[in-house]
Amino acid sequence: MIRYIIRRLLWGVVLLVAVIMITFILFFLLPSVNPAVLRAGRTPSQAVIKEIAHDLGTDKPIYTQFWLYMKRLVFHFDLGYSYYSSASVKSLIINRLPATISLTIGGVIIWLAFGIPIGIISAIKRRTFVDRFSMGGALVFVSAPVYWLGLLALFFFSSDIGRFPISFLHGAGSYTGITNSPVNWFESLLMPWFVLAATSAAIYARLVRGSLIDVMGEDYIRTARAKGLPERTVVMKHGLRSAITPLVTVLGLDIALLLGGAVLVETVFDIPGIGRLNFDAIQASDFPIVQGTITLAAIFIIVANIIVDIAYAYLDPRVRYS
Repeated sequence: MIRYIIRRLLWGVVLLVAVIMITFILFFLLPSVNPAVLRAGRTPSQAVIKEIAHDLGTDKPIYTQFWLYMKRLVFHFDLGYSYYSSASVKSLIINRLPATISLTIGGVIIWLAFGIPIGIISAIKRRTFVDRFSMGGALVFVSAPVYWLGLLALFFFSSDIGRFPISFLHGAGSYTGITNSPVNWFESLLMPWFVLAATSAAIYARLVRGSLIDVMGEDYIRTARAKGLPERTVVMKHGLRSAITPLVTVLGLDIALLLGGAVLVETVFDIPGIGRLNFDAIQASDFPIVQGTITLAAIFIIVANIIVDIAYAYLDPRVRYS
């Protein structure tokens, strides 16, 4: 197991370098706004533009810029400085990360709390009204775009502009840090949590249902029933443990992607997270911030994949690593 983890970590480093390299090449080759021109103000002279480009390091060849960036990243975890505000990208990400983590944790808890039980009930009561109703509702939420659900939630239930306002469901731009006020923090994220969880809960319900139906037809399930075990024990202890294994892969990637930035939800509800930071940086052609957020997302995804592979060995006894 230790050797396997080491190999995966080394491979993860290679993938991370490849992601950073590809991002550099894309930004270098694709047409974009010159950052030196952005910072030079109106009607700048060529001398001023060249001086700013020298300060930013954008006048150097692409391979030199890449080498300097990797050296700063490896030895100091320095992600560079914003072209637009000259602020440290690392500090910007650290300041925005708590909001994204709060949004991710709450959303994951809600969609697991709803998705897994609905999937189990649908699998057990297959082809009944309960199954058809729950899977039909899941299909509706899967088909609905997240930003559309967010706008509908604000329109109907927001405490400030909602047609049917609910006092504890605050509108967009109301995010409060947990250290400032835990109550306001919870209330400001309640609506984004449910909007974020709606689509994922529907997907997870369908995944659990399909996987559990397949597992419940296995020989060892029939053997457990033949031994006289209660149906609840057969389903929860023997069936669900195997059925939930494919879900671990999806969950790990979903969490990693959300930590890299839930762009749509953060934009609709004006949450100052990583996704909103990346969205604003793309609009301003602020390459260092985009590069930093992509690097962060790649790290989360690589680590999540390693954790998922390790979790497989504990969830499924048939999985072994040499």
